[in-house]
Amino acid sequence: MTALPRLTHASAPLTDEVEVVDEHGRRQQVSIPAERALTLYVDKRELVTLMTLGAHPEWLVLGYLLNQRLIGGADEIDSITVDWDIGAAAVRTRRGIERIEERTAQRVVTTGCGQGSVFGDLMADVDRIQLGDATLTQAQLYGVLNAIRLQESTYKSAGSVHGCALFRGEHMLRFVEDVGRHNAIDTIAGWMALQDADTQRGDDKLFYTTGRLTSEMVIKSAQMGVPIVVSRSGITQMGLYVARRLGLCAIGRALNRRFLCYSAPERLLWQPELAAARAEPAA
Repeated sequence: MTALPRLTHASAPLTDEVEVVDEHGRRQQVSIPAERALTLYVDKRELVTLMTLGAHPEWLVLGYLLNQRLIGGADEIDSITVDWDIGAAAVRTRRGIERIEERTAQRVVTTGCGQGSVFGDLMADVDRIQLGDATLTQAQLYGVLNAIRLQESTYKSAGSVHGCALFRGEHMLRFVEDVGRHNAIDTIAGWMALQDADTQRGDDKLFYTTGRLTSEMVIKSAQMGVPIVVSRSGITQMGLYVARRLGLCAIGRALNRRFLCYSAPERLLWQPELAAARAEPAA
C-alpha cells in the first residue's frame, strides 16, 4: 500500500468581520475573506510564499509541488507541517527532490491573482500528456452549473475569492475556494493525490473554475489527467492554444444555460434543445 504523507490539519478561519460605511453613510458589519502568507520550505530550503485563505493549507502545498512537477506523487512526501503562528509550511520529503536548485531557478510570473509564479518552462512535457476519451452530455454540463449555483461558499458571504470544483459527471467530488484560482486548483490536485486510486484518476472527471482559463490553468488540469474544463469566465489565447494542442475540452462563459465551447467540441454530447429551456434564476 502506498504510504501517504503525515499532515497537520491547520485550517484557518476563512473570513473576518469588519466595519464599513455604505452609500447612505450607515455603519455596518460585513465579512471579508482572510488572506495569509504561507512560506513553503522543502527539506529546510525556502521555496516560495503563497497568499492563501488557509482553508486546506496541506492540500495546497502538496498540490503546488505536484503541479510544479517537483514531485511525482504524494508518496514522495513524508510530512507537511503547517504553523500559522509563523506562517510557514515545512515539507519533509522521503528522498529529497533531485536538482531542486536547478529546477526552481527559472521562475515565470503568471497571470494569477496576487501574481503567482511557476517554476521552469510552462510548456515543458506538455506533449507527453495523454488525456482519456471522456465525454460529457449537455444535460450533465447544466447539472454541473446548477450544482455550483447551489453550493454554499465564502464568495456568497464575503466575495473576492475564486472557487474550483472537481466533478465526476454532474456529481461534485470536492469544492475549494481561495484568494487565487491557482491556489484553488493546486488544493484540488493535493486532495486528489491523497484519495483512492479511482479518485486519483482524472480521465473520467471535469474541473470547474470561476477564474479565466489561462495556459497555466489548462496545463494544471491536464497534468491532473482531467480532459474537460469549465469556467464561468473566458479563455486566453495561450490557454486556447494549449487546450487545442492537448485535445482538452475548454468550455467558458458558462452560466445558467449559456456557454461557449472553445476546443474539442467532440467531447460534448450536444443537446441544443436544452438551451431553449427556461434557465434557472441567478444565485
